[in-house]
Amino acid sequence: MSFLRLLAFAVVVALSTSVMAQQEQPHPPAPQAGPEHAEMKKLEGSWDTVTTMADGKTSKGEATYKMECGGLWLMSDFKGDFQGAAFQGKGMDSYDPAKKKYVAVWVDSMSTVPLIMEGTHDKSTKTTTMSGEAPGPDGKPMKMKGVTKFGNDDHMTFEMYMPGPDGKEAKIMTIAYTRRK
Repeated sequence: MSFLRLLAFAVVVALSTSVMAQQEQPHPPAPQAGPEHAEMKKLEGSWDTVTTMADGKTSKGEATYKMECGGLWLMSDFKGDFQGAAFQGKGMDSYDPAKKKYVAVWVDSMSTVPLIMEGTHDKSTKTTTMSGEAPGPDGKPMKMKGVTKFGNDDHMTFEMYMPGPDGKEAKIMTIAYTRRK
């Protein structure tokens, strides 16, 4: 057998052995929905919303929530108007057991960059507080904070905060949610 054939045969045997060894290793188990996901599932359904801006102006909207992706992600669809213009937003919320934090991704019709947030839930106050960064009105990164307060199974409020003109954190809007019956 020539040296090249022997070398080629050795490479094929080595690659085959490597592939077979990788196939024999067990795959990590698929993630399972936990108690945090079960709590998010309680939000499934349709909600009416009233958004109140910092200047006191209000607008109505609607939101729907549904658990998807094996019960790991709460998908939301928000429709309404923002200062007289049609507005649509989509969200994906989950719980990351490795980080022990809630995670969220939000996209809407006013931006081409997603808002990515993470945070914690305080069971005693029924409040989830998340923070992240997204482009501000000037296009530069801006810190944002979202606080969701769960009153009961049929009512919740969401407050959004960002730096005000003085650089201090200011509430820019509140969205009151009421479950449709």
